[in-house]
Amino acid sequence: MATSTHQPLAERLRPRTLGEVIGQQHLLGPGMPLRIAFESGQPHSCILWGPPGTGKTTIARLMADAFDAQFLSISAVLGGVKDIRDAVERATAARDGLEQRRTIVFVDEVHRFNKSQQDAFLPHVESGLFTFIGATTENPSFEVNSALLSRAAVYVLQPLGEADLKKIVERAQGIQAVPAIDAEAVDRLVAYADGDARRLLNTLETLAVAARAEKLDTLADEWLLRVLGERLRRYDKGGEQFYDTISALHKSVRGSDPDAALYWFVRMLDGGADPRYMARRLVRMASEDIGLADPRALRMALDAAEVYERLGTPEGELALAQCVVYLAVAPKSNAVYKAYNEVKAFIQSDGTRPVPMHLRNAPTKLMKQLDYGKGYRYAHDEEGGFAAGESYLPEGVAPSAFYRPVERGLEIRIAEKLRELRKRNQDASR
Repeated sequence: MATSTHQPLAERLRPRTLGEVIGQQHLLGPGMPLRIAFESGQPHSCILWGPPGTGKTTIARLMADAFDAQFLSISAVLGGVKDIRDAVERATAARDGLEQRRTIVFVDEVHRFNKSQQDAFLPHVESGLFTFIGATTENPSFEVNSALLSRAAVYVLQPLGEADLKKIVERAQGIQAVPAIDAEAVDRLVAYADGDARRLLNTLETLAVAARAEKLDTLADEWLLRVLGERLRRYDKGGEQFYDTISALHKSVRGSDPDAALYWFVRMLDGGADPRYMARRLVRMASEDIGLADPRALRMALDAAEVYERLGTPEGELALAQCVVYLAVAPKSNAVYKAYNEVKAFIQSDGTRPVPMHLRNAPTKLMKQLDYGKGYRYAHDEEGGFAAGESYLPEGVAPSAFYRPVERGLEIRIAEKLRELRKRNQDASR
């Protein structure tokens, strides 16, 4: 059997108790949600959502230890229904065996499972056969089935801060896994890790091997750059952190400066940013800052993301760069973004109102007898395909102009169309 010195550094430094966990104190600190869950003695199904290297697997393992539960791990990238079936069998055996142990089933990258695979967990979560813990880097609202999501608490993990990452370096030095490191070199490593503990530990392990080969007692910043080369090109050349740089890119696009936008985009790629992350941000920019002023922008962003998936690096990065320039020069509108937020705030404060009878669907005879759909005017049968004077809001909600098009791009024409339709509504109500 391999000794602990042959284990990866990440495994050697994996916390064995809650007190050893670095970061995530908003969840694990005294009185915080996950700490309360640990101390309650009652495990519950949950989804751990956060970037890579923030401790999702560690927390799941600690939960199994805290409840003396059998820990079964499934990778949604490599696994399938057979793995789920095996987990059910092992959980049943543990429950019905002499020890009658609980089981925690941990599914890494749960968003990679399709709907039917995710559904396979539901009856066993409901019956209490096992506690389900899913880990995902993607928003579970979009990537996890609503049925499974409703049965699991969602905990959001944050990227590790600079102080947290420096503690990890100290722990690695504490077990003599790496030599002494100059303060400037530590700062560079922390900036490169960008909140990802696993990336930091893997880099430290690489450095330790190189340092042993050269019989070095101290790792200097200059040596770091020589050994890791392009891997350590970083975002913080002028002191900026990762999120400052993506902010600069977003604001350059919003400010219609293609040169600055392209500069920050390439800076991020040069610093090692995941092009897929960049593609997701471009889709967001197309929706938030361009919207209906140029609807082609969203399609451009989605196409660029697809091209990157097909070609990879470096060929696919050109499609992303093309998208950056297009978004920067496109007409800008945040009208839909503002309208969405206004409607969301209104609904949260207003409560749930019934759907007006004339707007309800009436697929059955009984529903028709109850006047569902009665009085509805089919717009296609009206002049110009518009039922002037018709109301589509719940009773008691005054007509509101949540969506206010700007006088830029396609929204100029949209605004003209809305003015015409509102005038027809006014004329019909006289």
